Amino acid sequence: MYEFNQFYGGQTNPYQPRINTNPFNLMQKQEIVRVNGENGARAYALAPNSSILLLDETAPIVWLAQTDGAGYKTVTPYTITPYQAEPTHDYNSLAERVKRLEDMFNAKPDNANVESTSNK
Repeated sequence: MYEFNQFYGGQTNPYQPRINTNPFNLMQKQEIVRVNGENGARAYALAPNSSILLLDETAPIVWLAQTDGAGYKTVTPYTITPYQAEPTHDYNSLAERVKRLEDMFNAKPDNANVESTSNK
């Protein structure tokens, strides 16, 4: 440290970048960008060669806005729905149901009732 201060007369180098080691100062606030319909998505300003997802407040749609090198924007809608996990399957009860169906299918008919009705 002494050698550094010796060359700059006790001053810090003004051309050396200052590194901020506090992680809370490095974090930036991030938000979901919300728009009203397709017109709102088309009106959102976007730099050339950029893309962004825009949440529509009027419908369950997300707009993908993209610009090319000249700044020409294309807006593509995508539908969104809440995620619902599939219900868990109880394979033991399913095996029991299949077994009962097989027993019913393979059961022999009561021949005594069939013969008595055919003899009359």
